[in-house]
Amino acid sequence: MASLKEICSGLPLQPLPPNRGRDPGVPHAPIRTPNLTAEEERLALRNALRYFPPSHHATLAPEFAQELRQYGHIYMYRFCPSFPLRAYPIDQYPCRSRQAAAIMLMIMNNLDPAVAQFPQELVTYGGNGQVFSNWAQFRLVMHYLSQMTEQQTLVMYSGHPMGLFPSLPSSPRAIITNGMVIPNYSSRDQYEKMFALGVSMYGQMTAGSYCYIGPQGIVHGTLLTVLNAGRRYLGTDDLRGRVFVTSGLGGMSGAQAKAAVIAGCVGVIAEVDEAPLRKRHKQGWLMEVTSSLDQCIKRIREVRSSKTPLSLGYHGNVVDLWERLLLEFERTGELLVDLGSDQTSLHNPFNGGYYPVPLGFQQANQLMSTDPARFRSAVKESLRRHIRAINKLADAGMFFWDYGNAFLLEAKRAGAEVEKGDGGATEFRYPSYVQHIMGSDHFFLIIPHSPGLNCSH
Repeated sequence: MASLKEICSGLPLQPLPPNRGRDPGVPHAPIRTPNLTAEEERLALRNALRYFPPSHHATLAPEFAQELRQYGHIYMYRFCPSFPLRAYPIDQYPCRSRQAAAIMLMIMNNLDPAVAQFPQELVTYGGNGQVFSNWAQFRLVMHYLSQMTEQQTLVMYSGHPMGLFPSLPSSPRAIITNGMVIPNYSSRDQYEKMFALGVSMYGQMTAGSYCYIGPQGIVHGTLLTVLNAGRRYLGTDDLRGRVFVTSGLGGMSGAQAKAAVIAGCVGVIAEVDEAPLRKRHKQGWLMEVTSSLDQCIKRIREVRSSKTPLSLGYHGNVVDLWERLLLEFERTGELLVDLGSDQTSLHNPFNGGYYPVPLGFQQANQLMSTDPARFRSAVKESLRRHIRAINKLADAGMFFWDYGNAFLLEAKRAGAEVEKGDGGATEFRYPSYVQHIMGSDHFFLIIPHSPGLNCSH
């Protein structure tokens, strides 16, 4: 296929491809605000220009500088391929190793607009989980993979290809590391600067390792979590008529809707961004959509009464949903939710991972870039409201758990009441899905009898 041969031929330099800018037809990542000094901006430019011969620097330097100032990162939109990116059949990739072709196929799948959250920013999921840091890296890696044999290994460092190194056929074809920033010994602001400089990149679990397969990759684990929560907190395997309220319909959180239906319960999932909500509905992961809280409450009552499994996407802020459920309880004494959780991307609270109430989606994106300090304050106030509603519903009998997304951690940092009354500073009022719901007491180890092996279980 001619288009695949073109992107596997390295950087297009003679001539440079036209600068088409950003495609308005796809979702884009929020603007980042790394607050670089003038010297740091020059360093970011030098780091970006290292991929290109000096003869092109006069053309590319002003363009990259504009991207850095306008979007907070140099994505190199000029080098984004003009043909559709998707997982083409493996036999169509020019290669010397079928293993390398498989990696190319996975990279293309991660960047497919039907799959990726922000395809032109190379973000697959999670708000900032990137495949590469810029489009030059994409083209260089595709070139390396097209040339790689099964006696070589590609080494990657935060999107940057270190090169092909001699190895054995039994060795990995790619060794990848991303991030390399230790939170306890650095700050979020320091990481934002490193990302803007092009020296560190957050690859999530499967974006920067090229093996993302969407919500299907986690739906089994999400299902088991919901089922085990029912067993542990409701004392039943039968979740018909039970209501599970949560947030997020993105790449990973989108599995919650399907998991709820398979478990037999009613899943109500809030999502502020209409794009992923419509995507999950179109893909069949979500059964119904509403932007009305009145309709949301009406449907909960209907299917709760009929014990009909349902996944209902609420297009709006999850804080509004929690507060409305609390209001219904205070008005009528009827607790409409049995189980609750949260999958907002709070590993990235101030750059699009969490949208504060009462701001609308577009309003929040604008404030995020124009007044970051005010946006941070809004996020913290929203988290406090979020927890207040959950705490009151939990006091009434609803069971809530943290989904490993830093929700309770960021709520604590915001000053919300989430600490366990009789626990230490690191213990929270609510359980964790791994430690308490999917933890060791839910697994059984069966070891065949062996002489000399004394097992008490």
